[in-house]
Amino acid sequence: MRGGSPDHMPDELPHLWQKPSSQVLLGSLQTLRVEPPVWGIKPPREEILREQEKQQANTPREIITFLSSIIKSSLAWIEDDDEKESIWEEASRRLAERCGRTALGEITRQWPFEDPAYGNFTLAIREPPMNGDSLGLKTWGSSYILAQLLHTFSSGPLSHLLSGDNGPPPPILELGSGTGLLGLAAACIWQATVILTDLPDILPNLAHNAQLNQQTLLSRSGTAEAAALTWGGTTPDTVDPRFTQGNRYELIIVADPLYDDNHPLLLASTISTQLALTPTARLLLMVPLRDTITKGLLHHLRTELSRLSVPLACTDEKVVSGQDGDWGDYGDDDEEKRVGFWWGFFKRDVA
Repeated sequence: MRGGSPDHMPDELPHLWQKPSSQVLLGSLQTLRVEPPVWGIKPPREEILREQEKQQANTPREIITFLSSIIKSSLAWIEDDDEKESIWEEASRRLAERCGRTALGEITRQWPFEDPAYGNFTLAIREPPMNGDSLGLKTWGSSYILAQLLHTFSSGPLSHLLSGDNGPPPPILELGSGTGLLGLAAACIWQATVILTDLPDILPNLAHNAQLNQQTLLSRSGTAEAAALTWGGTTPDTVDPRFTQGNRYELIIVADPLYDDNHPLLLASTISTQLALTPTARLLLMVPLRDTITKGLLHHLRTELSRLSVPLACTDEKVVSGQDGDWGDYGDDDEEKRVGFWWGFFKRDVA
């Protein structure tokens, strides 16, 4: 996991009874900033965070007490009301950063990609405030975990599409893109055009993230477009006109798409209508094996894919371990946040 406590902590937090200036308070609050975490395949034991907390002079409890005292204080010795508001706002942010993801509201995380195979780059991904069951507005662990594996497939299961021997990569369709992390990473790593799709109400944030990373995409010779594609939808407001032709995409990628009993059938149907009817076409799918329900949904999806008029059969599969994100209801132990992530490749059962 990346993120956590800053590299430098104040040796001693200012005491309010000493009436510190606004500059001193704001400076101390800035040093207490905690960046939103990101995670991946490597064990996110938060060793860096814990080691920093051991080294700093102020314990987490003392920091919380300090932040709470500022929020409660009238800061009467500070004359400028705007400065008071700034201090209260910063203290509230520092407190929220220590209260879990749902307390943070809107955030923008910086997701690093570092590998000799493709060089280093970073994607900025905005997540709006948590709003009921809007799962597409959250970045889940599978997106980053699968994104970190993409380069390994270029010379493996996808070499016939991505090696460059047959020209540039074909346009890639991502289903259920959510915040867009996986699709944007695919565009950068594979130097390809990726169509990011999701429900119409998810589309504005998805399009925002595509635009937010435009310069990174250009520097990596990739492009990304956002479009509405509702599984099972038929009207123009739920399905972008570009998808009405059907069976155009040689490669479809999907991560963590199963949350309801009707999703396997709807997803299989959408894949059937969008994946090319060729022996070279591939589907790349990742599903986190959180519990028996998720495992059952994956089994249901695989069954539906095998029953299509032109069936899809799994050719490669594996399970990797990683963190499932920071939206779940987990305990304090970091190991409780880790699950197995199954990925598999499928191809058409055609001659």
